Amino acid sequence: MDFSQKDHLKAYGIAFDILTKNINVEWLLNYRGGSFMVDEYPFISQECRIRGVSFERVHEGDVLSIYGTIDQNNMEVILLEKAPKIAIYTPPNKQPWDDAVTLALTYAEVPYESLWDEEVFIGGLDNIDWLHLHHEDFTGQYGKFYR
Repeated sequence: MDFSQKDHLKAYGIAFDILTKNINVEWLLNYRGGSFMVDEYPFISQECRIRGVSFERVHEGDVLSIYGTIDQNNMEVILLEKAPKIAIYTPPNKQPWDDAVTLALTYAEVPYESLWDEEVFIGGLDNIDWLHLHHEDFTGQYGKFYR
């Protein structure tokens, strides 16, 4: 996902959708900005076109060259095998644009659920694979704009 990628956030959503169909995705960390590589299926290229995500078909010989480049540089291949169940610890009645994390996931079309204190206390984290804190929680500035 270097500068040739038209919409890198939507690419994350495409990768997530592929994982929900039990198809593995390779995340090529630091290769062209963090590209994804996956076996070719017609629905994937169609979905990329619909969402405005740039993609390239890679021939088998080129795949070996990509792996060689990754092996020789500060890069890594991460195999993604499962779409995680994502939750955001965020106050109720927040809009997606109120927080950078929810904004990015909403735009990328990556599904998530919102949890707050009550849901956490009754076991709402039990089936969550990935919990993200509301962006303002990192700074301790929650609510500063409403005072």
